[in-house]
Amino acid sequence: MSIETKSGTRVTQPRTRVHGMASSAVRGLALAFISLPGAVLCFCLTLVSVALVPIGVGIVTTPYVLSGVRAFADRRRLLAAQWGGVRIPRAYRTLPADANPWARTFGMLRDPATWRDLRWLPVDMAAGFVTALLAFALPLYPLEGFVIAAGLWRVLPDGYWYGFVHVTDQTSAFAAAGLGLVLLVAALWLAPLLLHAHFRLTHAMLGSGQGELAERVRVLTETRRDAVDTSAAELRRIERDLHDGAQARLVAMGMDLGTVEALLEKNPAKARELLAQARQSSADALTELRELVRGIHPPVLAERGLGDAVRALALRLPLTVEVAVDLPGRAEAPVESAAYFAVSEVLTNAVKHSGADRIWIDLHHEDGRLRVTVTDNGKGGAVVGKGSGLVGLERRLGTFDGVLAVSSPAGGPTMATMEIPCALS
Repeated sequence: MSIETKSGTRVTQPRTRVHGMASSAVRGLALAFISLPGAVLCFCLTLVSVALVPIGVGIVTTPYVLSGVRAFADRRRLLAAQWGGVRIPRAYRTLPADANPWARTFGMLRDPATWRDLRWLPVDMAAGFVTALLAFALPLYPLEGFVIAAGLWRVLPDGYWYGFVHVTDQTSAFAAAGLGLVLLVAALWLAPLLLHAHFRLTHAMLGSGQGELAERVRVLTETRRDAVDTSAAELRRIERDLHDGAQARLVAMGMDLGTVEALLEKNPAKARELLAQARQSSADALTELRELVRGIHPPVLAERGLGDAVRALALRLPLTVEVAVDLPGRAEAPVESAAYFAVSEVLTNAVKHSGADRIWIDLHHEDGRLRVTVTDNGKGGAVVGKGSGLVGLERRLGTFDGVLAVSSPAGGPTMATMEIPCALS
């Protein structure tokens, strides 16, 4: 087991126009490959599955299909936040974990967020594809003009047009290069704007629109109920652990001491044996109480903050972990606790289910949000809502108006990103 840690001030290099254009072009190409086939596949599968609901087949298939659509939309939300700085809230209604296929199907179909997803898919396969492709093509097209001027015009057929320039000789080829230069300069500004327009379009379709306030009230009501339920469950867990653990040991120790008192004069050897047993019971009870306190609020979290607490958590993992921390201050104790246990849950899932041998954890604060990213190089396949524990994690974060985004394609890697609005002191 090893751990590599990095901390300090995050240094942000100023992006040049050329770098911004190049990254926008690469990301635009990636989005173009995602938008058209992904949106077409999701839209067609949804139409077929919903059409089969009256004959019963769709009752079984629709929850899986809509879960796939949500995963596709969640992936775009994650890319919008990472690549475009556009945050798109995730506001799906929570379904009971034990819901039958009928309840799951119609519960998802009654969710307004489901219909926002379905309205977004045709837009994404058309306007979304075009804006992403233009972000790639606009910086690439000027290169053709430069290649033409370098001599390609000699092998081109007569009457070749580059833009509005008719290329027939070296002079017109230089004119094509001049047009390419103008387009390249324009692409320095337009390519990032086109990529941002792609994500703004996604936000306009996936955002909750005029019903945002009502949706916000509904989400807050659900998160408040979840917080109350979680608090009650945590109190029951603490009571059960105390009753079955430390309390039982302390009762046994009291009985041993009573027996020692009776045997002290009659059988000193047996009394000494029982005293040693009582001493061991007291040590075990103390250990269990410390573990219980650590489960409620780890001492290192209270004393040294979230960064060191996560480092200490990573040290206990049986694989290589790299932790990068950039937190210029501390958040409120409840926020730190929620973030700590969220990271603990994700790491536990990674160790148990991912098959990974390396994990990267990044904690930083920007734009008024605490952001935690946990990435592993495992087999992937993690999905929110399939009994993986991520639903409970999402509810824990939702109590603080936080969000969870999971990207976990088959074959890996898995990246879980958690954001909680907060201020640092």
